[in-house]
Amino acid sequence: MESILVAGGAGYVGSHACKALAKAGYQPVVLDNLRTGHADAVKWGPLVQADIRDVDKVRAIVREYDVSSAMHFAASSLVAESVVKPELYYDINVIATLRFLEALTAEKVGQIVFSSSAAVYGAVEADLISESFPLEPTNPYGETKRVIEGALKWMGAAHGFSWCALRYFNAAGADEDGELGERHDPETHLIPNLIRSVLGTGPALKLFGDDYPTPDGSAVRDYIHVTDLADAHVAALAYLRAGGASRPFNLGVGKGLSILDVVAAAETALGKPVKYEMAGRRAGDPPKLVADPSAAMSAFAWTPSRSDPVNLVRTAAAFESARTKA
Repeated sequence: MESILVAGGAGYVGSHACKALAKAGYQPVVLDNLRTGHADAVKWGPLVQADIRDVDKVRAIVREYDVSSAMHFAASSLVAESVVKPELYYDINVIATLRFLEALTAEKVGQIVFSSSAAVYGAVEADLISESFPLEPTNPYGETKRVIEGALKWMGAAHGFSWCALRYFNAAGADEDGELGERHDPETHLIPNLIRSVLGTGPALKLFGDDYPTPDGSAVRDYIHVTDLADAHVAALAYLRAGGASRPFNLGVGKGLSILDVVAAAETALGKPVKYEMAGRRAGDPPKLVADPSAAMSAFAWTPSRSDPVNLVRTAAAFESARTKA
């Protein structure tokens, strides 16, 4: 099988992408320092425990496994933390990534699929955000993603590799076979924290911000199932390998849900009321982020099919219940 190097493949989205790659006939070779990833999430190919900034090690891996293409998920992604520790985010998300790209270009890896973020847009006053919108991040996390998108543009032109920067919105849900799911520490995402509060395996649920300029006062986001995201990464790789132009793509469903909409969907999925308390806004959080995903749908022949909000909660709850019983 052809080998694809997956940096950060022991993490939440990266591990789902590995499963999708294996299903498509590739061998995912995971490179992860396991600082936040989980070795037991690596099920479809070898795991090399190392840091992406180790240029010599990355080059050796590419040669050993005859790697043709790479996916890059390795990053820190807590918006609030990035506001108080911007130097950490520049170190992990920018400096380390530049070393990783240095290694890949030295070994002539031909295609790179990069995990970017809707955070590159900042606070946008629009119903749907397309890739043509200006990039004006409101937090260091988003800024680091913007910087690497620029590096991909210039390095790709200089060194002859093609790339996609996949700007995904809010990843949610879990593998429908129950093999993978969300296990962040600390956990900052709404749906797993909601589920844990209902199951009694986590603290009381806090919702952040009830005074946004949105219909119900809570922040609005575009939630996409993690398996839909994983499938889009494989489709992006196929697009590049077929000669597709290097560029960014939004990954979302094109429909916004408020925090309170998600709570209502969770009550339907779980068959229980969801208790919560309101807290103030989190630093760096924009009021509304909803994708226009039409470019990716067209270029990749891809459609998110699992991202109904009730299914997002249902799959995440099944994984969390099984995990806590194990």
